[in-house]
Amino acid sequence: MIDYRGLREEAFDANMKLFELQLVLFTFGNASAVDRHNGVFAIKPSGVLYKNLSPEKMVIVDYNGETVSGDLRPSSDTNTHAVLYKHWTSIGGIVHTHSTYATAWAQSQKDIPIMGTTHADYIAIDVPCVPVMQDAMIGGNYEHETGVQIINYFISKSYAPTEIEMVTMSNHAPFTWGDNVEKAVHNSALLEQIAKIAWLTKSINPQAPKLKQSLINKHFQRKHGKDAYYGQDKD
Repeated sequence: MIDYRGLREEAFDANMKLFELQLVLFTFGNASAVDRHNGVFAIKPSGVLYKNLSPEKMVIVDYNGETVSGDLRPSSDTNTHAVLYKHWTSIGGIVHTHSTYATAWAQSQKDIPIMGTTHADYIAIDVPCVPVMQDAMIGGNYEHETGVQIINYFISKSYAPTEIEMVTMSNHAPFTWGDNVEKAVHNSALLEQIAKIAWLTKSINPQAPKLKQSLINKHFQRKHGKDAYYGQDKD
């Protein structure tokens, strides 16, 4: 029998970090970490308070959302994670929260506009708000179809999940991901901050213009371009 302790600990640590960062309340939200070699991921159990979580309570599921190991029912959002892992093989971790400002933008059904350099340091476009699903999708396998809706939206916009690692889902809440779950948590915190700053900016000046393209390019490329110079050399 495969020992998934390391994977469970990785998912547990990520979920607790969400709580520490105040991106989740009570039982809201979830984080998952994937094991590509074994084709499974660990995710928070459904409806369990963060204060009651432990590595042992993380549930191991496959890319079809079926439980492989664990005594508890996995998160109700498991099938969304499963679809994203199955189709986006480059990602190693996923986070879903109902953080206040990002969720408010989701409920407004609006992209989060790129208003300043804080935003441009991490994503060079407006944070996408994925359109609300059709009734047939909502009435079907809802969580599975949520993942399908995100993927189809990315296809329609020619977005790459390695370049755009955060979205909001119309009338729902944010999803983020990364090459590991730690990066997905990082992106979740960034998204909430970007959402908050954009809301404050528009509250102060509803006519405030979006950041001009030359500043978008400069700030994004200095961190992520081939000639990036932000930070220290990796070696």
